[in-house]
Amino acid sequence: MQFQLSALSDLFDAGFDDLIDARSPAEYAEDRLPGAISLPVLDNDERAQVGTIYVQQSRFGARRLGAAQVLRNIADHLDGPLADRPGGWRPLVYCWRGGQRSGTFGWLMREIGWPAQTLAGGYRSYRRLVVQAMYDTPLPHRLVVLTGMTCTAKTVLLHKLAGAGMQVLDLEGIGRHRGSIFGAMADPQPSQRAFEGEIALALARFDSAKPVVVEAESSKVGDLIVPPVLWAAMCAAPRVEVTAPLAARAAHFPQAYPDLVGDPARFAALVGQLHRLHGRAQVARWQEMIAEGDMPGVAAELMTTHYDPRYGKSQARFADRVVARQVFDRLDDAALDAGLPALAATLEHAARGAAPATGGP
Repeated sequence: MQFQLSALSDLFDAGFDDLIDARSPAEYAEDRLPGAISLPVLDNDERAQVGTIYVQQSRFGARRLGAAQVLRNIADHLDGPLADRPGGWRPLVYCWRGGQRSGTFGWLMREIGWPAQTLAGGYRSYRRLVVQAMYDTPLPHRLVVLTGMTCTAKTVLLHKLAGAGMQVLDLEGIGRHRGSIFGAMADPQPSQRAFEGEIALALARFDSAKPVVVEAESSKVGDLIVPPVLWAAMCAAPRVEVTAPLAARAAHFPQAYPDLVGDPARFAALVGQLHRLHGRAQVARWQEMIAEGDMPGVAAELMTTHYDPRYGKSQARFADRVVARQVFDRLDDAALDAGLPALAATLEHAARGAAPATGGP
């Protein structure tokens, strides 16, 4: 039984219990359907071996060897990761093109009694829809961009807005990077393809009649490029700016960058990369402040000297897109919660093209 994927939303509308990636671990590592489980029917070495025999010796020999390896690997999956699946379990299994690898796995699952389906066209059919959504077709969504200087709690506010029921696209979360030299997270960034796929599927889940809030970014999130269709929509979208006093932003720094505060040596090493921009004497002063544990102090100086001027320069091209501002005197949870309803209303109005007057919470 084959499952035809005509839109990305079909993946979650269909209600499969699991998505099974039958490709090799190397293929899975590069990109996969979001949430898919890797259960390869051929590992990297086995796939290479079968391919070599197919090209250099005989198709028959390659198919015989491949069939034996595939069935052994599927048996291992049945005895291992799939051993606890109940009788009514309904998976979707796919490979690169929807051919023999997923076909064999799906057939054997159905022989067992599971109502398994294989993805017609395999991974390539999914990837074509991602490319269409991220490169070829204008977004149907009404974006509104949440902007503001470094450490104005934009990421925290995004999460709170999502918790309050607004549609939020968290590019830094998807890309696993917070921007700038201090932005790397514990987990490595995904591949460009995986980044695009996560974004496309997140947008496919949203109601296009309601606004989508996205944080202001440059055209890149770490090493990843914001897909061109999304970037064009972000550039054209109305913007709501969050502002806060420098002292409040500096106090928020440990919450925004707990990994740096918890690892002063790494923080100092990253600051050392700024010597070409700010000179060795200034960098040495910042590193001394870090060694002394003055995190709010070094954060305040980094903002005024490094981040704020660059933010002003990068955002100048979008100055005419800022339709409203909201001031937070403090950035602790209580203050953010108190101001959240007003911010949500401001974002809703901005998305409709009628933002209210500037104000505070």
